[in-house]
Amino acid sequence: MPEICRFLGIVITMYFDEHNPPHFHVRYNEHRASVDIGTLNIIAGVLPAKVRGLVEEWAELHRVELLDMWTSKKFHTVEPLV
Repeated sequence: MPEICRFLGIVITMYFDEHNPPHFHVRYNEHRASVDIGTLNIIAGVLPAKVRGLVEEWAELHRVELLDMWTSKKFHTVEPLV
């Protein structure tokens, strides 16, 4: 499971052979969630509201790049939220 970004204690990963819809995984302390790239809705798990907002902000900035990684399976690191 490649780690594609880390910022403010939030770790974003994406698996190679995952089910649809296109999504990424978020870890923050004891919290875990899967986030749909298209809608930015949490499809599994729970995140604190502040962390969810930061993840949504980050994902909005990188949505095209995330969808490209999902499709191509060519993973790379993505700029963190600053």
